[in-house]
Amino acid sequence: MKKDTLESLLFFKRWLANPMKVGAVIPSSANLARLIAKQVHLKADQCVVELGPGTGPVTKALLASGIPVERLFLIEIDGDMAAYLRREFPNVNVIHGDATKLKDLLPPQWVGKVATVISGIPMLPLPIELQRGLIDAAFEVMAPGGEILQYTYSLASPIKEKPLGLKGRRKGISMLNVPPAWVWSYAPAV
Repeated sequence: MKKDTLESLLFFKRWLANPMKVGAVIPSSANLARLIAKQVHLKADQCVVELGPGTGPVTKALLASGIPVERLFLIEIDGDMAAYLRREFPNVNVIHGDATKLKDLLPPQWVGKVATVISGIPMLPLPIELQRGLIDAAFEVMAPGGEILQYTYSLASPIKEKPLGLKGRRKGISMLNVPPAWVWSYAPAV
């Protein structure tokens, strides 16, 4: 069986098992992944964290854009997906765990040095308390001036900005994704 077919089958199987944790029926497109990767800028002493990487299309784009493997951390709550990612990206830091515990999951030397947190976690259906837990965890490990990138199929912000003290803005849309997907950037509201 072809690698793309196996990837799609795993993704669909995990979606069937828990559609609220897997936000799409098929993996994100290469077009969306490249759009996200273009938004990531890090300094020599910083890293990138990807939450909910699924089968890794954004990970591939990040690596292709030049993000060094030792400075890319994938946080995946699903054990099967984490195992798949370890096989696909043997040199990338794949961590099986809960993204709300990000400070405990990352190696201590990277806490406070995260330039960007990229979230593939479907935020719209999450209660505000869980959104707050994810957002707080991201900013707890972030470098000054860092940002959260969130992709979504919704036209509106997938994160409750005002109650969470955030300022969001659209960074682009991938019309070639199924369905089309927006990329949003979030930083603390000042």
